[in-house]
Amino acid sequence: MATLKHIASKNSDYSAAETYLVYQHDEFSGKKILDEQSRPKLRESYILDTLECGEASFAMACLLANRKYDKNNHPDDIKSHQYIISFDPRDAAENGLTMEKAQALGLNFCKENFPGHPAIVCTHPDGHNHSGNIHVHIVIGSVRTREVERKPYMQKPRDWREGMKHSSTAQTMRHLRVEVMEMCEGAGLYQIDLLNGSKERVSEAEYWVRRRGQLKLDRENAALTAAGQQPRQKKFETVKDTLRKQISSVLHRATSFEDFSDKLMQQYGIAVKESRGQLSYLPAGRTKFIRAKHLGDNYDKEAVLATLTANAEHKTKVQSKQDTIGKLIDIQSRMTEDKGIGYKRWITKHNLKAMAQTLIFLEEKGLTDEVALDQRITELDTKFHESLAVVKDLETRMADNKTLRRHAAAYTSTKNIAQQLKTANRPAAFEEQHRAELTAYRAAVAYFKANNITKLPSPKKLEAEYAQLASEKAKFYEQYKEAKEELLKLKTAKQNVASFFREEEPAQQER
Repeated sequence: MATLKHIASKNSDYSAAETYLVYQHDEFSGKKILDEQSRPKLRESYILDTLECGEASFAMACLLANRKYDKNNHPDDIKSHQYIISFDPRDAAENGLTMEKAQALGLNFCKENFPGHPAIVCTHPDGHNHSGNIHVHIVIGSVRTREVERKPYMQKPRDWREGMKHSSTAQTMRHLRVEVMEMCEGAGLYQIDLLNGSKERVSEAEYWVRRRGQLKLDRENAALTAAGQQPRQKKFETVKDTLRKQISSVLHRATSFEDFSDKLMQQYGIAVKESRGQLSYLPAGRTKFIRAKHLGDNYDKEAVLATLTANAEHKTKVQSKQDTIGKLIDIQSRMTEDKGIGYKRWITKHNLKAMAQTLIFLEEKGLTDEVALDQRITELDTKFHESLAVVKDLETRMADNKTLRRHAAAYTSTKNIAQQLKTANRPAAFEEQHRAELTAYRAAVAYFKANNITKLPSPKKLEAEYAQLASEKAKFYEQYKEAKEELLKLKTAKQNVASFFREEEPAQQER
């Protein structure tokens, strides 16, 4: 799941950005890590390229742009912007993502979205938490050094004119998130919806509080273990972490907002209020409310009310559900477990209730005759398997459609590079430089050849076909689900009737 992060910097030392990307730094203090000779240690692995810098370094290109256009003279001016694209850790193993391919994606992303800005594009193989997520840093100077072609997402002159400064507005971030999602879709990588928020929103500040707190807790636990004592807590939690757990524990049991508010106060001393359509929470011991938007989308008004409504409906359905059929329990086999006379009474009561439910269900369906019951079970069994077969076939066709769309997108985006290879003066060097694009192109061509595809299908036609398949799947899945539910009930009813009469025959003989 690729994510996008933005950092604006007011640091006038442009070389600091490149230094951070090239040398190892302590993740908590931000200071360089030195070797035995007190020299900065290079990162073990990275790929770094510059764009729009000409013969100069990134730092010099930015300084020349500032001087030429008389920009960034004030300490509070934003001197540079950094965008970090972090890929899913699974992409390396499952989707063939390499540092070279990530660097190629980052370079193309920078060219498309930040034209005219001096830029550094650097790929690292791992993140702070050593989860193995390949990520790309894109650092751009804030001043554009040339006028660029206006694109649809550019709304104001500052977005394309020479000498203007880049501005990372909400609209810009939305456009960039869409670009990241489409980039991952085209490259066949894992991706999440970056436009609809996060179920648990963790800010930069909270992330580092977690990391520092966990480090401190680990040290304290190590000291306790060395002293022969058992640590009481192994995972550090921030105030917001604790608040999220407490709200969730109450939310899944409440059925109205009043019930939700009362339970929060009674169990945890948390006050909840609504202001301007937004919820805020006040944990015990605090004087300032925490807004729901700082906790995550699961805790805002819309999500909370939706969960409460669902809880209320579920409770009503459970209370009013009359067609549930329980299975009869074999009293003789269970009584060999020596569970006492009370357990036997419970089984007897359960069996009477299950049998009553069975008779009511069969009468409602008009299936009190054994022949009619067997016939209906046979009909449902056939319908069940036929619907299941259609659903599986549609799922296979949907997967094929998705694969075809991915290869078609890759072929379209890399065809020009494959053509350039034929006329390149240094084919080997060109091949190495565009290895990721050429690999995607050849994979697409091989796929088309293996499937006898001679004409590239229209993306809109493929999307429409996928939507049609999804609609058909939903219809047949509903038939499959209905047949399965009724089939299970009828089989349970038949089994209950047979079990009931098997138990009745010895009882009648004894009487």
